Amino acid sequence: MVDIDDASAPEGITIRPLESIEQVFAASAVLDEVWGGDRGGMPPNLLRALAHAGNYAVGLYDTSGDEERMIGASIAFFAAPAARSMHSHVTGILPSYRSQGLGRMLKSHQRAWAFARDVGHITWTFDPLVARNAHFNLRVLGARVDEYLVDHYGPMDDGVNRGDETDRLMVTWALAAPASPPDEASVVTSVPVPHDIESLRRTDPPEALEWRYRVRDAFGGLYQDGFVAAGFDERGYLFTRG
Repeated sequence: MVDIDDASAPEGITIRPLESIEQVFAASAVLDEVWGGDRGGMPPNLLRALAHAGNYAVGLYDTSGDEERMIGASIAFFAAPAARSMHSHVTGILPSYRSQGLGRMLKSHQRAWAFARDVGHITWTFDPLVARNAHFNLRVLGARVDEYLVDHYGPMDDGVNRGDETDRLMVTWALAAPASPPDEASVVTSVPVPHDIESLRRTDPPEALEWRYRVRDAFGGLYQDGFVAAGFDERGYLFTRG
């Protein structure tokens, strides 16, 4: 087990590898709940196979009550050996435990686990319309955008993605590099996103879909002109010359 910095772990919260079949089923159920009923998202048999093969598969536990409870899970798998990289496929925390620094705690644990195995980079995808994820990934962690992927997963029938197209940003986190925002003088333009796309999808689905197309077109045009997404702040995605 990888130890995390005690200062980063709230009291009563711990991370453990998924070793038993009971833990695997619990993690699958937690991820189902996070994604609003996506029962095919991380089935127990696939999760079990990834964990047994030596990939990153952990549960996040609340041990503060009379009975401990799994409240989150994170799964990543290795890339080609020469890449010294792994891909973080899914990380989810139950809604009632969000905004408590647990996402950063999981990423810190994942980083330490990767370093212990000579992995220097972690990649993952996220929805470019979700501003809080963009802030965390690009500004807090310092990940860098590699690619804009149009409808990357195709239709998904879960409570988060149902009715939308699954555009994603592929990012790379260089584990030894500090987070560093782009120099303001190098920022040429920005691409805004909604403050809360999840709420907008519930209250005005057509407008949410229009945001999808606006952001997709903006990224595509800027990439075609040689710009790169180099950061994120209250203006949205910050673009500099490549």
